Amino acid sequence: MTAILKHELRSYFHSFTVYVFGAFLLAVVGFGAMLFNMEAAVSNFEYVLQFGDIIFVVIVPILTMRVIAEERKQKTDQLLYSLPITTTQIILGKYLSLLVVYLIPLAIISVYPLIFAQFGDVYLPTSYGSLLAIFVMGAALVALGVFISCLTDNQGLAGGIGIAVILFNYYSVSLSEYVSSNAFGSVAALAVLILALGAIIRYVTGNETVAYSAALVLLALLCAVTFFSSSSLEGLLPAIMKQLSLFERFNTFVNGVFDLTAIVYYLSVIGFFLFLSVQSLEKRRYN
Repeated sequence: MTAILKHELRSYFHSFTVYVFGAFLLAVVGFGAMLFNMEAAVSNFEYVLQFGDIIFVVIVPILTMRVIAEERKQKTDQLLYSLPITTTQIILGKYLSLLVVYLIPLAIISVYPLIFAQFGDVYLPTSYGSLLAIFVMGAALVALGVFISCLTDNQGLAGGIGIAVILFNYYSVSLSEYVSSNAFGSVAALAVLILALGAIIRYVTGNETVAYSAALVLLALLCAVTFFSSSSLEGLLPAIMKQLSLFERFNTFVNGVFDLTAIVYYLSVIGFFLFLSVQSLEKRRYN
C-alpha cells in the first residue's frame, strides 16, 4: 500500500492536477476571506468555508476522475493486479494519496483564523471545528469520486458524472421542497432507487442472482409497507433528500454545533464507497 501511495503522490506532483485543485480551493477561500473577514469585518471564519463549499462540486471530480479510469484506459490496472497486494490495499493507497493532496491546501487555510485573530475576535473552536468538518466532508466526496472513477475508463465521463452527483447532493435540500410529499411519490422514488441499487450490485459483483434477489426483496418490502401503512410514507422522499445531503450537515458546524452524528455519517459514506470501489476492482480482477 505504501508503494501505491508514493507512486500516486509522485504522479500527482508531476502533473497539473494537484496544482489546479489547490489553486481553485485557495482562490475561492481567499476570495471569501476578503469578502467576509476583511471588507465586511466579520470575525466568523467558518462563514468563509460555508461560502466556498460549492467549489467541491468541481474540484473533487477533477481530482478523482483519473484515479482508476486512467488505469483502465491505459490497461495498467493489469499491472496492479499482478502486484503482491490486495485490492483493498490498492484502493486505500490511491485514496490516501488523494487525501494528502486535499490536506495541503487545507493546511494553508488553517493558518487564516490565527492571522485574523491578531486583528479581531475570532472564535477559534468554531473555526477549527468547521475546518475538521470540511475535511471529513471532502474525504467523503473523494471516496464517492473514487467509486465513480471505478465505473468507467473514460476520465471525462467520470468527471461529468461526479459533477452531476455532487451538484445534486449540494442542492438536494432545496430540491426537496419541490418534490412530491405524498405516499405515491415516495413509493415511486424508492422503487427507482431500489432498481438503481440492484443495477449497482449487479455491476459491482457481476452476480445477477444476488442483484435480482436483493431488488425483489426490497421491492416486496416496499409493497408490504405501502399496503399496510401507506401513511408512513408521506413526506418520506423530501426527508430522505435532506438526510442524504453532505453539505447540509456541514452547516451545523458553521452554526457553532459540533455534530458527532454528522462525523459518523461522513465516515459511513467513506466506508461505503470505498467498499464498493474494492468490489468493483475485484470483479474486474477476476474477470
